[in-house]
Amino acid sequence: MERPLVLEERPEPEPGPGEVRVRLRACACCRTDLHVVSGELQLSRLPVIPGHQGVGEVELLGEGCRVLRRGARVGVPWLHWACGTCRFCRRGDENLCERATFTGWTVDGAYADAVVVPESFAVPMPEGLDDHAAAPLLCAGVIGYRALRRAEIEPGERVALLGFGASAHLAIQVLAHWGCAVVVLTRGDRHRELARELGAGWVGAADELPPGTCDRAVVFAPAGELVPVALRTVRPGGTVALAGIHMTPIPSFDYELLWGERTLRSVANMTRRDAVEFLEVAAAANVRTEIERFPLEEANDALAAVANDAVRGAAVLTIA
Repeated sequence: MERPLVLEERPEPEPGPGEVRVRLRACACCRTDLHVVSGELQLSRLPVIPGHQGVGEVELLGEGCRVLRRGARVGVPWLHWACGTCRFCRRGDENLCERATFTGWTVDGAYADAVVVPESFAVPMPEGLDDHAAAPLLCAGVIGYRALRRAEIEPGERVALLGFGASAHLAIQVLAHWGCAVVVLTRGDRHRELARELGAGWVGAADELPPGTCDRAVVFAPAGELVPVALRTVRPGGTVALAGIHMTPIPSFDYELLWGERTLRSVANMTRRDAVEFLEVAAAANVRTEIERFPLEEANDALAAVANDAVRGAAVLTIA
């Protein structure tokens, strides 16, 4: 992987009406950041600061802010803003907003000392986790939670997770809280070791089918070739959810894999409600993050580690 990020000094961002400036302390790295810096996601502007799992303290309030106070600990998530008036927002699907903006992709993100966000889209962060441990909850956690919901998982079901990085290692803890049996298909000895430590009942290679069938499956790895594998793992009437914003091409497969009223569903972005619900579930389930820290100046190294599956859990940048 090339080193696409360049460290530079900029003037402090100034909050406009309804916005707050957050002084950042930590930002987790995400595979979506890789898709942004590699150009796999089309960029509407350059340069852009990546990062959408930032945690920090409200430092400055713009005109009209009435909810947050200076010093409040907040998170900076993927969904930066939604219009509230389009057909999707009116239905409660702000994750599909036709005019939405996204942190670290269409607007500057949290690989920085400070960032400006709309007050109503900053996420109040729970106590009990330090900034670094809390950061992966904002995307890896929230998107993983939405993927579990999109897979229609019920308590006590058997669930397959394909890929076991930052998001899956949080999702498995929620599944344990729901009393689900979990099997994990993933590459890399470190990921398989972590899956076993977190309670997976069976762990195998990414293309290896587990014994027996599952009720549901979630594909966390951005690898299209795993979609037919996931469909093979689920029973008739089961659901497969695809958690990534980007995925390599899905190969053709026989209709037999989908037949039997199996369902294949994508996951698009997140809503503020997802974040609130997940943080409540995470607290109840005592979800803990496995992290490796990198200084902000080593963001290229952190992304390379994520790209090479060399991180056990989540990579998190320390912002001094």
